[in-house]
Amino acid sequence: MRSQTVSVVVYTTFPNKNIAKKIISELVQKKLAACGNFFKINSIYRWKGKVENEPEYGVFIKTKKRLYKKVEAYIQQHHPYDVPEIIAWPIDRGSPQYLEWIAGTTLGARR
Repeated sequence: MRSQTVSVVVYTTFPNKNIAKKIISELVQKKLAACGNFFKINSIYRWKGKVENEPEYGVFIKTKKRLYKKVEAYIQQHHPYDVPEIIAWPIDRGSPQYLEWIAGTTLGARR
């Protein structure tokens, strides 16, 4: 049985729905991601010595672990924030059919 940690969920945030939708669409079109989900959130964080409280859109992007660096670079290049949040979690378990779908809809070999 192959390891299921070949897929990851990349999480980031965007200032609005249009930017979130645009970046997700571009990642999927370029086959750097199988899919992405975005949802309205509120973020509280410290920035330049001030506590900020802002509406944002959180994004979950599903891709292969080996594509993470490309996804990160793409987000960095197109993101409006100076320091965008970009983190990833390995998918240790999941439906085999869903994990195969991620593998089959992104760049490169199935693994």
